[in-house]
Amino acid sequence: MQVFIHKEVRYYQPVQITADMIISEKLLDSITEEAKQSPRLRKNFNLHESLDSKVQRNELGTAISIQRHQNTAETIMLVRGGIKVILLEDNKNIIEVSILSYETKNCGIHIPAGVWHSVEVLESSTMIFEVKEGPYASLSDEDIME
Repeated sequence: MQVFIHKEVRYYQPVQITADMIISEKLLDSITEEAKQSPRLRKNFNLHESLDSKVQRNELGTAISIQRHQNTAETIMLVRGGIKVILLEDNKNIIEVSILSYETKNCGIHIPAGVWHSVEVLESSTMIFEVKEGPYASLSDEDIME
């Protein structure tokens, strides 16, 4: 069952699971292949209905530059492979480095709004699931650290 909220009234509506809703190994492999063909070696696979959705859910296949989201927190979950998540101060001093992998048994991280962070891919075919509040807002120059 899926919960829908309409005019602050909650009601339930049954949802039939279809093949296009399943995140399978075949889907992950196809995203990885598209990422390999991209100049940035990255591919977003949006799981939300539109860029105006209140929750933005993406699967990403490669590294993320040093960035921050001033108005929204971000949660990253490892789907497969391994990543290094680096949290930084405004002066580029490293606050924390976390390894997410099956070996470390760390599978996710929550990054508060306004915190500088970067993600480095440690294994080929790495895939993460990223969730942040919408609607989508592209990063401004002041939210990307050179």
